[in-house]
Amino acid sequence: MRADPPLVLDIDGTLTRPEGWGIDPRVFDPLRDWEAPVVIATGKAFPYPVALCHFVGIPELVVAENGGVVYTGDDVFFTADREAAQAVLEAYRAAGYETGWGPENTVNRWRETEIAVNLDQPIEPLREIAADHGLEVIDTGYAYHVKDAAPNKGDGLETIAEHVDIDLERTVAVGDSINDVSTFEAVGRSFAVANADETAKAAADEVLDEVHADGTLAVLERVRGSVD
Repeated sequence: MRADPPLVLDIDGTLTRPEGWGIDPRVFDPLRDWEAPVVIATGKAFPYPVALCHFVGIPELVVAENGGVVYTGDDVFFTADREAAQAVLEAYRAAGYETGWGPENTVNRWRETEIAVNLDQPIEPLREIAADHGLEVIDTGYAYHVKDAAPNKGDGLETIAEHVDIDLERTVAVGDSINDVSTFEAVGRSFAVANADETAKAAADEVLDEVHADGTLAVLERVRGSVD
């Protein structure tokens, strides 16, 4: 009997509307009806993917903050801490720059392991300061993430697979950015949406013709019931 494969899905650029911002509500019903585990793997702060799972109505299987936080539905694993990233932010501010998110800064308010900086801020001084603190900066196309170099989405996915008994060889991943490459490397089949960056496209098994949620929905339709 054929079954749905497990899924690993990014959020920004992958579950978003074709114009680029906001979750596309068309993904809700297919994900809620999916018969295999669905893992949300994102660079967003930990509460956001948990809330997405809650509102869609699927088990809360989450890799957040680019692998810095992993939630198996029962246990939370932290693979980095925010202290070093916060030190980078303070030095960046001392140099005359800001995060670019405004005074309330809800993008970082609930982050546990990294700091995100708006793309309208200069990246080179941020990279230099991060390197001085032993951290890296990755550009996901939606923000600059100051993070520990070790954690990544793929490692977080493997942690979930160990606890939830997911067969990664049968798993399908969809993403759009450099931070999805480690996910693509961990699964049996990977897709980059048409709006993906060049690194993600090069790492994916297939580059889709469709952008954002249109691409993800096309994948869901194609792979549904594809696993023996």
